[in-house]
Amino acid sequence: MVRAVNGNWLIRGRDGRLSVYLASDDAVLCRAEFAPGGSWQAPRRIGGAQQLHAGFAVGQGADGYAHLVAWRPTRSGESGLVHSTHFRPLLAALDWSPVGHPNKQGERTGEPAVAVDAEGRAYLFVRNRGKGVQTVNQKERGGWNTWHDLRGSRVHEQVVAVTGESGRIEVYATNPTGVLRWLQQEPGGRPVAADPLTADVEPGTLAALPTSKEHTTLFYAAPDGMLYAWREGGEPAPLLAAAGPGPVALLRCDIDGHDCTVLAQRSASGRVAFAAYPTEGETAGLWWTESGPQLPPGTRVALTVDGTGRVTAATLTPDGTLRITRRKEEPGLALEPWQECNAP
Repeated sequence: MVRAVNGNWLIRGRDGRLSVYLASDDAVLCRAEFAPGGSWQAPRRIGGAQQLHAGFAVGQGADGYAHLVAWRPTRSGESGLVHSTHFRPLLAALDWSPVGHPNKQGERTGEPAVAVDAEGRAYLFVRNRGKGVQTVNQKERGGWNTWHDLRGSRVHEQVVAVTGESGRIEVYATNPTGVLRWLQQEPGGRPVAADPLTADVEPGTLAALPTSKEHTTLFYAAPDGMLYAWREGGEPAPLLAAAGPGPVALLRCDIDGHDCTVLAQRSASGRVAFAAYPTEGETAGLWWTESGPQLPPGTRVALTVDGTGRVTAATLTPDGTLRITRRKEEPGLALEPWQECNAP
């Protein structure tokens, strides 16, 4: 069964191969291409034999390495966070190593998020027992620093962490009054609180995408289903009605020589809906175009650029079926037929 994943679970490795991360009931699994654009290997367990709780976070650094974070049971009624690094898609990942608990001990407190700075250090974020946000980051020469309370109040479970084009970490979370923000001011430093965005946000719909050296654009759905985009210094811009529930998958890419932002989401009809517009040009307008077969509720959608520079989309259904499509070699965002990625 597909479990919750925080972050982009479809990534391109340093060698150009695509890989996907998915969760079983007690493990994180990985599938990878045997060669760029080729067939896919069967799912294999990541990080050794440790039992994990459902759900995990994944983040990728500029070096192409994937960092994964999950909760594991430690003793009766208690859990702790663990971390693994996956250097190349076809290699084994490092064993899970303990990171601790935001409140020193206790049960899981929220969905973790992970981002990687320009130096390749992972930063982990999670809601704590008091419904603020707690963070811990890797040291420059190995190991982890101590946990630090970023504060915040009444934070919902979802925390979003991204690395801006500057290489600095940015963290976002929602609460009943809008979006809370923490921004890293200098390399290696802890993110500090920035002015929040007052907005009516449906919990669990927040997504973030670096769209220039100066800005990260936040996307969220309001309770009425309208999808909005916001950047610091402006007002939230209504885009279009969300195609379905949850956050949209996001990708910034080149389409016919234009800097574009692509959105994808499983629609109410069960098919995958795509929309695209000039990056940071929300006033240009956009609309959904549906693609592929009808997929069951709980299907996840992800976007990336493959080793040849083509926009690539993936879906993962609750039974673990992976499907891939790539942009055709023609103008626009026309896609090839969806291909089911069966293991050999």
